[in-house]
Amino acid sequence: MQQNNSVTEFILLGLTQDPMRQKMVFVIFSILYVGTVVGNLLIIVTIKSSRTLGSPMYFFLFYLSLADSCFSTSTAPRLIVDSLSAKKIITYNECMTQVFALHLFGSMEIFVLILMAVDRYVAICMPLRYPTIMSRRVCTILIVLAWIGSFIHSTAQIILALRLPFCGPNLIDHYCCDLQPLLKLACMDTYVINLLLVSNSGAICSSSFVILMISYIVILHSLRNHSAEGKKKALSTCTSHIIVVILFFGPCIFIYTRPPTTFPMDKMVTVFYTIGTPFLNPLIYTLRNAEVKNAMKNKWHVKITSEKANGK
Repeated sequence: MQQNNSVTEFILLGLTQDPMRQKMVFVIFSILYVGTVVGNLLIIVTIKSSRTLGSPMYFFLFYLSLADSCFSTSTAPRLIVDSLSAKKIITYNECMTQVFALHLFGSMEIFVLILMAVDRYVAICMPLRYPTIMSRRVCTILIVLAWIGSFIHSTAQIILALRLPFCGPNLIDHYCCDLQPLLKLACMDTYVINLLLVSNSGAICSSSFVILMISYIVILHSLRNHSAEGKKKALSTCTSHIIVVILFFGPCIFIYTRPPTTFPMDKMVTVFYTIGTPFLNPLIYTLRNAEVKNAMKNKWHVKITSEKANGK
């Protein structure tokens, strides 16, 4: 991996240098990360084992929860461990691996959110053709294409990262490796690479957000012709999706669609969409979705009842 580099490792400055605040970071983000993994795994297990959650919407929700867990895992464990470390060292190879993982699972989340919007559009605007259009075979193909698209995007990002020569300072003013903070350390003119970054990550974030918002506006507009009960159910589902889209894409667009400048708030904005959003997604999708809540209650009630029966 290392070409034209005198730097073999980086030092992450983290979220704060204050020892007391670092302990707070450890406690807060340990809770958030455990909550993220447990919440998303709960959704994954419930969808996989429930017969009532076999529709395409829950098929895509399964992969959204999987992407959320992996996306958070690409940054949170290192942040938690580094908060207790005196020197937050990350090797060059580990740094490049983190860049790849961050963009692989981040872009997968974007593509799954788009697929969920497509699913809702077909379900609400073309209900009679829905079973044919969104068959399990079609959904599987779409997910495979999403993984391929994510791999292509993250490969493009890692190629840009590997082209950066580092020959001087190795202090990264961030808690994780990403292209924006790495551009500041490169001993070369990074204008072209930043332009490619904006045209890649920035374009994906911005165009996906616009497509998603337009699709949900069309969906909500089409609800005028539905019954009161149908409107209520569709509004509940679409509202959950719109909340997730805004929470994820707002910070993402802020980070990746701008000139090569950094702001003091960048780290907290990145925390929000890499750790905060994956933590909130299970809460949003379970608290606002009666089918998921009922499936969870039935699954764990049956399991607890059977365990008690076996104990007797």
